[in-house]
Amino acid sequence: MTSFAPDSIVLNRKLPLWYQVSQSLRASILGRSPQDPLRLPTEEQLAGHYGVSVLTMRQALKELEDEGLISRHRRRGTFIEPGVKRGAPVRLLGSVDAIVAQQSGMAAELLDQGRSAPPAELAEHFPDLAEVATYHRLRSDEKTGEPTNHARNYVRPELADRIDPADLARWPMTKVLRDVVKADISRITDTVEARLADPETARLLNVPLLSPILHYTGITYDTSGRVLDVAVIHYRGDRFSFTVTLEAH
Repeated sequence: MTSFAPDSIVLNRKLPLWYQVSQSLRASILGRSPQDPLRLPTEEQLAGHYGVSVLTMRQALKELEDEGLISRHRRRGTFIEPGVKRGAPVRLLGSVDAIVAQQSGMAAELLDQGRSAPPAELAEHFPDLAEVATYHRLRSDEKTGEPTNHARNYVRPELADRIDPADLARWPMTKVLRDVVKADISRITDTVEARLADPETARLLNVPLLSPILHYTGITYDTSGRVLDVAVIHYRGDRFSFTVTLEAH
């Protein structure tokens, strides 16, 4: 039986390996195509794929099992749950794969794209650019069709020239920039604040005007400190929470 093929990951030895592996595998599962097989490789095969011990892989799989993304059956193997609920907490534990995982797993509709001057509140991040590429997407729960968030990305034009809009229907921008465009991502700085839904957000997310939402801003930098992308996302306040975990060592 053919097994699902997860994406690869470059591990950061300063962060828990099980966590990085679980987030990378989570992103692969939530970003899979409908025709992809549901069966996962064995623990040993997955451990070899990620370059970790079987014990570490087992811990990563337990995290996904506890979340309800996978089920494990003695002698049969481990399988992706086909009807898994796609809404998930906004969790941030310090890796780019955490961002990819957090943004994965929802159907995305590209509402519009184009080029324009950077918005006044974001202009400081693009001091050398007169215009940036813009993408506006609406994400929905794949099972219920319920809108969950809408996102605007402001991307450097030279990177946008290499983006296939079709990829944005399947993957989050961070994954497209890193794995398709091969942008040299160094870090992402995130800000989350509580706001009230404006008319556009209320309409797109099907929530009452002035209801609570989570307003997320993610700024992606390359190794030289240059901003590659700014993502502004409005999450439904009744569907998402925000958690930050700080490791002591």
